[in-house]
Amino acid sequence: MVVKSQIKFIKSLQQKKYRTQHQMFVAEGIKTVEELLGSHFRSESIYTTHPELLEGSAVEWNQITPSELRRMSSLKSPNRVLGVFHIPPPARIDLTNWVVVLDGVKDPGNLGTIIRLCDWFGITQLVCSRDMVDCYNAKVFQATMGSIARVNINYAELLRVLKESTHGIFGAFMEGQNVYEEPLPEAGILVMGNEAIGVSKEVEALLTKKIGIPQFGAKTTESLNVAMATAILLNEIRRTSETG
Repeated sequence: MVVKSQIKFIKSLQQKKYRTQHQMFVAEGIKTVEELLGSHFRSESIYTTHPELLEGSAVEWNQITPSELRRMSSLKSPNRVLGVFHIPPPARIDLTNWVVVLDGVKDPGNLGTIIRLCDWFGITQLVCSRDMVDCYNAKVFQATMGSIARVNINYAELLRVLKESTHGIFGAFMEGQNVYEEPLPEAGILVMGNEAIGVSKEVEALLTKKIGIPQFGAKTTESLNVAMATAILLNEIRRTSETG
């Protein structure tokens, strides 16, 4: 049985200030928890309503009731397993391959999807501006589907990071050069901007080139969702690098 103080602590981690204070976060669902347990993330405590799901696991776990899980969870339909994990210290940003830089992305679903896209396309480095949504936000975490365990995420001063790069810096813009006609290098930085205002002027000043996705449909469509645009651009980056 879990005590009220444990439940209160776990619920508090739904707020960024308490995640920052305790340097811990909550992950929910057997797939996500298993991904984290098999990664560099260090667990603090694991809870489940179905012990058979964790049979054979080396980690200690606590059996709880469905009622207790509902009180801990941030989900409308809690998913049988919940884990509290330590936030790891930021690792060094490796600028030797392709890196995705996000400038002011605010929507948790967009960030979570982009983390998953980085994992899919083998992008191990994701750099976020400090004014962005927290990657340990529950909605972000759910959208990553465990991919956060394989992507090095740093919140940093973007101007400093971009100035350190020796590779080309490509920013996504509606009026950018057609990405399908643009030669892309084997390594570089892809900058994606805020959902409403795009890439900031300060970051824009450091770009090597603006690239864009050509529009074939009705011109009444204003723009692509930032996560969708990231998927298209990363696909082209990887297709180009694979074919030479």
